[in-house]
Amino acid sequence: MEWYWALSLLLSLVIGFMVLGMPVAFAFMATNLIGALVFIGGSTALIQVVDNSTSLITRFQLAPVPFFIFMGSLFFYSGLANRVFDTLDKILGRMPGRLCYLTVAGGTAFSTLTGSSMANTAMLGSLMVPEMRRRGYHWRMALGPILGTGGLAMIIPPSTLGVLLASLAGMDVGRFLIAGIVPGFLLALLYTGLITAQIRLNPEATPQYDIERIGRREMLRLSLINIVPMGLVVLMVIGLIIFGIATPTESAAFGVLGVLILTLAFRMFSVEVIRKSVLATLKVAGMVFFIILNSSIFSQLLAFSGASSGMLAFATSFDVPNWTVLALIFCSLILLGMFMDPVSMMLITIPIFFPLIERLGIDPLWFGLFMLIALEMSQTTPPFGLLLFVMLGVAPEGTTLRQVAVAAAPFLGCDFLLILLMALFPGIVLFLPGLM
Repeated sequence: MEWYWALSLLLSLVIGFMVLGMPVAFAFMATNLIGALVFIGGSTALIQVVDNSTSLITRFQLAPVPFFIFMGSLFFYSGLANRVFDTLDKILGRMPGRLCYLTVAGGTAFSTLTGSSMANTAMLGSLMVPEMRRRGYHWRMALGPILGTGGLAMIIPPSTLGVLLASLAGMDVGRFLIAGIVPGFLLALLYTGLITAQIRLNPEATPQYDIERIGRREMLRLSLINIVPMGLVVLMVIGLIIFGIATPTESAAFGVLGVLILTLAFRMFSVEVIRKSVLATLKVAGMVFFIILNSSIFSQLLAFSGASSGMLAFATSFDVPNWTVLALIFCSLILLGMFMDPVSMMLITIPIFFPLIERLGIDPLWFGLFMLIALEMSQTTPPFGLLLFVMLGVAPEGTTLRQVAVAAAPFLGCDFLLILLMALFPGIVLFLPGLM
């Protein structure tokens, strides 16, 4: 079967099941079973799916994910998150739309604690969306900043996917993590500018409410008590990885230990906090791994049928300038990201793309960040972007996929603007690694 017919068959099955009202993970699971029977055949196909299911969710590269989710859950259920967000809320004062700015500021810090865009989106969504809606924020302003900021965990170290990408591409992990610092914080600034523009265009979307004003001395005191300790945990997690003292999994475990110590220091530790954190970790990690499992099997079917290799070969088979090749790679990643998880995309595309860009003379560090941003964008691209469905899972009842996608669209524009800035000024990526 030609690759385009195989691709059409698999996509039609997924879309058809979703039109019937089947949840996305189960739509992929049903498609995987049918696709395995079509392309592999017989009982061997079903046995292969079961065997792959076990191996896909027990990969060592995914081990840090539950640790980072558990760290975020402890941060949330112990009340440490409320202390940080309340402090930031007081520092921002009566600024219009300050909950949106608070999402970007807190989410940027939180992304360094989770290392997972799915966990980041899930935790920010469950924490901030109900509060924004209760304050009368428009759904676009409540959902958009979280979807944008949630993806920062892919770029700002310690990025789980960044570690995996560097390992698969044969790059120095420490240099690659350092390369993501400036682009990550620049993207956060672009999000802040976008929110400012949205508020000015539609002030009613972010109604103001009264809040207690505090002086500068009180701001400093609250920052030292509530924000600096979490910053030390962040520095520990990043530093252990960058200096090669610990693996990402070990670093994540130390991060959990750091948050536990803070809960004891602030007298917020209790058996109930541990129980809630463990249950939340099981729920979020279970959702994440179930989505990854089905999406990974789907990507294997695409590869087995020749659909993914045919599509990638077609996209990179033209004798054109470097910027055109990068544009084709970008479009390929966005298209693949509608149906796959980032890990599967990297496993399929890195062996193809990195030899190509090395022949073109493109710096691997720069291309790695380019690829990470494209992966982050692909997870927020309808109809099947994984972060869209993570947000749907934690958003208030009645939220639709269309609302989530519309809210995310302007933030995708910021991501694209960052790519253009990186192309015009490569030093944004290469300056800090060059100092190492």
